Amino acid sequence: MPERTIHDRAAGAIMGAFIGDAMGLGPHWYYDLDELRRDYGDWVTDYTDPKPGRYHSGFKAGQLSQAGFILRLTLDSLVSRGKYDEADFCRRMDEDLLPLLDGTPISGPGGYTSQSIRELWRQRVQQRVPWGRTGGPADDTEAIERTLALAVRYALDPGKLAATIKSNTLLTQNDPAIVSMTVAYGAVLGMLVHGHAMNPQLSGKLMRLVNKGELPFHHITGDNLQPPRPGDPDPSNAGLFASPDALLTPSYMAAAAIDPDIRIEPAWKVSIVYGMPCAIYHQLPAVYYLAARFHDDFEAGLLHAINGGGQNQARAMLTAALVGAQVGLTGIPQRFIDGLEDSTGLVNLAHGLALQVDSAAAGD
Repeated sequence: MPERTIHDRAAGAIMGAFIGDAMGLGPHWYYDLDELRRDYGDWVTDYTDPKPGRYHSGFKAGQLSQAGFILRLTLDSLVSRGKYDEADFCRRMDEDLLPLLDGTPISGPGGYTSQSIRELWRQRVQQRVPWGRTGGPADDTEAIERTLALAVRYALDPGKLAATIKSNTLLTQNDPAIVSMTVAYGAVLGMLVHGHAMNPQLSGKLMRLVNKGELPFHHITGDNLQPPRPGDPDPSNAGLFASPDALLTPSYMAAAAIDPDIRIEPAWKVSIVYGMPCAIYHQLPAVYYLAARFHDDFEAGLLHAINGGGQNQARAMLTAALVGAQVGLTGIPQRFIDGLEDSTGLVNLAHGLALQVDSAAAGD
């Protein structure tokens, strides 16, 4: 694979996320794979209309779900402000999203509203709870789906990446384990945008950032997870998160993807191995596995994420962001970009954010 510029990788991550989201609009949340195959054939290969009575009924192929709508809102804020401005983000949520909802699951942009956003609507619209006290216990990937833009923006500044993702996540999800896994995904995406590989060595690089105090995870072991020796200086790092385990998962999955004695065939069955549901602990192992296995093949990673059923929209969105960061925007087949509604506007946003990463790389 040719060397990609940081701009190309940043834009590829963003467009990958939009593509994954829109690909899931039609075949979203089929837990009966026989039903999925009856409705969409043996292999989904392109954007599709949702079937009547399904989660996004009435929307059309190539449109974004509500997760994509919120990601775009986040990008609008980042690009217009030049940085993460939480007050501006919250204002946009208050003005551009929440008035379009009614607190029920089937409402608003994209046709389906997640648990954490429904709870946010109740607190902000019905109860007038101030921002900062609105986080709830949902255990899904809802926050990752928007904070991946922050991971791209601050890919070269791990401390800022972690701080902004943590702060933004707490607006809708406040379980410490969920927050730590959300920040960990962002740290992985940031490393890929920076140019590191999705391989068994990636977690070691992340742990070195922990040891240097650049990622706020608790750490008590020595190098390579070895125990401290008597007389050694205290290696403990009392970070914000209880353990570094969320940073270790990516490399275990990458190792599994290249181990000849571990085969998941076909690869879409990773959804069965790790589970089809929405919870972040089902989603991330499958996402990391697919992103490592198809690190240089955007189409294969995307389609295996989609064809696994269940919460395939989030699986595809997060997988395609990671693979997009590795292949770059230039490595994404043009048909997936052309099939998106308002693809020009989305590409312009992706380039706008990538320019901010360019400036950071140049030391501006």
